[in-house]
Amino acid sequence: MMSHTTTPSVEMTATPIEAQASTVGARRDALFTESWNTWAQRWVLGAAYALMPSRVAAFPHLVVHTAADALRGGTRVPDRAHTKAAPDTFGGICRNVSAETVLAAGRNGFFAWCHCGPLKWWTRKQRMVLFYGEHHIGKRLRRDMKKSTYRVTFDQAFEDVITACAGHRSYNKHSLTWITPQIMRLYADLFDQGHAHSFEVWDADGKLVGGGYGLSIGRIFVTESQFSLARDTSKMGFAVLNYHLAKWGYILNDGKDFTPTIEAMGFRLISGSEYDAILKDNTAVGEMGGAVGRWKTEADLATVAGWDPKAAPQKTAA
Repeated sequence: MMSHTTTPSVEMTATPIEAQASTVGARRDALFTESWNTWAQRWVLGAAYALMPSRVAAFPHLVVHTAADALRGGTRVPDRAHTKAAPDTFGGICRNVSAETVLAAGRNGFFAWCHCGPLKWWTRKQRMVLFYGEHHIGKRLRRDMKKSTYRVTFDQAFEDVITACAGHRSYNKHSLTWITPQIMRLYADLFDQGHAHSFEVWDADGKLVGGGYGLSIGRIFVTESQFSLARDTSKMGFAVLNYHLAKWGYILNDGKDFTPTIEAMGFRLISGSEYDAILKDNTAVGEMGGAVGRWKTEADLATVAGWDPKAAPQKTAA
């Protein structure tokens, strides 16, 4: 028989920080997911991507090297001394991948990337980078920025931005994404640690209409992805991001691979050895760049529209 005498109960209430973390965690659980249909479509499109005529010759090598590295237990942090000639710049499959290993790999010039199958490490023989003094903002874009009602922020809606970047494009309902739930969680962890950052473009009604995200590694910023729901919104937000990066002492923005879109903005190819030399000299966190933590904008679109990038410092490897 239980006694009527009871110990006073203690009501456990979450602290504001714990409550916020719980809310963020629940939201991420809801956003960072994919249906079976989306998963199957990604695998089918990923296989088709790997078997394209320009890549099919490297596919057997990819299968062999992936299997061999899996048998060895995978690669925790890759290095260039162990990359494969075929497929080009393959650095192994990710072992015990975490925010810390992604950041360490980034300091070595590698990134985690995969459409399907185990997450893999890659680098590039050439990198498509922007030295801020070479940034090109078109006349029409400057004019639109000056009169725009859009507002740009940093680090205010990271989960929404990365989810939108992973989504289907309006011009291609069957677009292939490498931004899987695993990648989303890795970069969300990097965001929590103050290394990953997002930029957001909001319309007059407070709707998110453009943005992008990337990884800050010392004084190097690696852009991962962008999206637009209205014309030129990602370009506007990207210009604001690059303005601030130049102002804060960053050396370059790394776009990884060539695309006509970023080439028009002033990005150009440099050799892997030049990129590695710049990484070596600029990966430490310092007062003039690479600050860890949440970012805030210091200039609006109209101000950035009047920016002369040629006044930004320029840096190349010796």
